Amino acid sequence: MVLLPQADGRPSAVVVRANATGGEEVLKKPYERATARQGSAGAPVVDQADPARIEAENRSLFELMPPRPQRYTIYFNAGETALTPESQRTFNEALAAAAARNGGEIVVTGHTDTTGTPGRNDDLSRRRAQEVRQMFADRGFPAYRIQAVGRGQRNPVIPTAEDVEEPGNRRVTIEVR
Repeated sequence: MVLLPQADGRPSAVVVRANATGGEEVLKKPYERATARQGSAGAPVVDQADPARIEAENRSLFELMPPRPQRYTIYFNAGETALTPESQRTFNEALAAAAARNGGEIVVTGHTDTTGTPGRNDDLSRRRAQEVRQMFADRGFPAYRIQAVGRGQRNPVIPTAEDVEEPGNRRVTIEVR
């Protein structure tokens, strides 16, 4: 088993067991490899594989991998679900990228600043995400391939105190995958 790097660079890990009664090892670094011989007892042997060799020996598998997700961020006017003019252009780019992927899907996540109550912001972020989801559907992207969720004020890009207007936090992130 070889642990491949995550497309976005985030760390990952996998537990590898040699068999039901043998030991285990955790692979935590990209291209770390665990090897267990059939019938052997104990934990697998771990070493560092050569990335170029792994890719060369498994070229057909790497070619089958889907393209990396593309991420876009669009912004809203305060308390509204209407896009800013620049964000309309960004939306169009995201739509073109999604349409270019065979079988692609979209995840739309709404966010707010800290103005207002958390409950109101949860609702507003969901409405923003649903509005963007509907925009994709209205332009012909299959609705069943679009997920929309709201995160309210939970994940600000720009941390602020409570009840602070911050245009950078009034956003929807779009992941095309």
